[in-house]
Amino acid sequence: MHESFSSPGEMQMGKVYLVGAGPGDPGLLTLRGKELLERAEVVVYDYLANPKLLKLVPGTAKLIYAGKKGGGLHAFTQEGINKLLVEHAKAGKRVVRLKGGDPFIFGRGGEEIQELAIEGVPFEVVPGVTSASAAATYTGIPITHREYTASVAFVTGHEDPTKKFSSIDWQKLGTGAGTLVIYMGIKNLEDIVRQLVEGGRSADTPVAVVRWASTPRQRSVVGTLSTIAGLVLAEGIKPPALIIVGEVVQQRHRINWFETRPLFGKRIVVTRTREQASELVQQLEEQGAECLEYPTIEIKELEDYSEIDHALKQLPDYDWLLLTSPNAVSFFFQRLQKSGLDSRALAGLRIAAVGKATDAALKGFGLAADLLPQHFTGEGLAEALLATGVTGKHFLLPQAQQASRLLPEMLAGAGAEISIIPVYRTVPATMYGEALQEELQAGAIDLLTFTSSSTVSNCFALLGCKDSQELQQLLGTTLVAAIGPVTAATLQEYGINCHIQPQEHTISGMVNAIVAYFSATKAE
Repeated sequence: MHESFSSPGEMQMGKVYLVGAGPGDPGLLTLRGKELLERAEVVVYDYLANPKLLKLVPGTAKLIYAGKKGGGLHAFTQEGINKLLVEHAKAGKRVVRLKGGDPFIFGRGGEEIQELAIEGVPFEVVPGVTSASAAATYTGIPITHREYTASVAFVTGHEDPTKKFSSIDWQKLGTGAGTLVIYMGIKNLEDIVRQLVEGGRSADTPVAVVRWASTPRQRSVVGTLSTIAGLVLAEGIKPPALIIVGEVVQQRHRINWFETRPLFGKRIVVTRTREQASELVQQLEEQGAECLEYPTIEIKELEDYSEIDHALKQLPDYDWLLLTSPNAVSFFFQRLQKSGLDSRALAGLRIAAVGKATDAALKGFGLAADLLPQHFTGEGLAEALLATGVTGKHFLLPQAQQASRLLPEMLAGAGAEISIIPVYRTVPATMYGEALQEELQAGAIDLLTFTSSSTVSNCFALLGCKDSQELQQLLGTTLVAAIGPVTAATLQEYGINCHIQPQEHTISGMVNAIVAYFSATKAE
């Protein structure tokens, strides 16, 4: 086995990884690509690489935007990008070059690798899902089909402008392949379709043009070679977009699965904390929505935990442990563990959880709730507890520093003793107000979602409206959804009507209610 050693002071060579980011949907990144992003020290990324992928990158990594847009809007020239990769690799860094689609399909990956090879820089190429495949699949068009064609050609509609002669014989391509997928051809669309028809392709050949394929922003237009240029102009379709030419486009009306999802095209604001937003975002996006994450609150630790630490020493004195949120579960068990205790310390206590999400968080610590109410609200939990008999019982309620008093007041009114002890605090988020305001002013938001009273109050504080009238004016026709009656009541305090409220006060219940609402309005 050969081993190499560097002398003291000698810089160890790094490595460059060309990673295909896929067509847009971050879920289409390969597992190898994900692994490399999670270990990256430098990331050089393109305009077409979904920014959500950068969440995978360590906070210590250096991010360099090298995006290229049409019209010569380049952050770096290609030569500049090549130089960046070489410099950082020679500085001993693990460099990820994140490119939209596949690096070797019209991605100039070959040019970058060539430069690395010349400079003696180690490299690896990780393929990505190419935009051609994604555009066809997410538009409901099989690129090949036994009844229509067994051949496909990938073609660029934008060649190197420094070339003296074109290497594309459009007239021969007219009949040379059953399906044509044309990259970067929107600006030359009229000329391309003219040459295809002159080459023998029927003017009635179906054509689809797809913009931002596989993302919630996807837009598609279907026509024929004779009509598509006018349709694209009328619909305002601009790059990045792909052109699919061939009889297979006829299949779209049968298998158009992506754009027919119930929330497709809807832009929905999620106001939950960044730590808790993922479940709601995931479920909404599965239904086709484009989610904009504007967290209005942040979860923080307390400065002083002496109160809960004292209560933990008195656990045998309590009859019930009440848990009203996944956050309460997390922080409570953190203090339990820091006190040198574990779940065995809860022996003899009955545990009540406000809903399924809280119960799921509890099960993460190996415990299940003894009581889960029929209605997942503080009031519903209180009613379920009252039915068991609470007179003379001692309840431990760890919760947010500022939380609803409805549950403890209902129990205390029935003769229970309640120890309300804060285990975490919520503070308003401050960095998203201007961006959210601009989206609302532009009328670009279809729905605002609220999962607690604090998200309501903090969101409206973030927007900076002086009164309810100004707030109503800002929201305009934007719809509002609340997870339950308490949150809806807080909205009403601000003069805002709640349009969507689920019967089951859970994230899944909320998503189902949103889907039902938009499905009903679509059917009208």
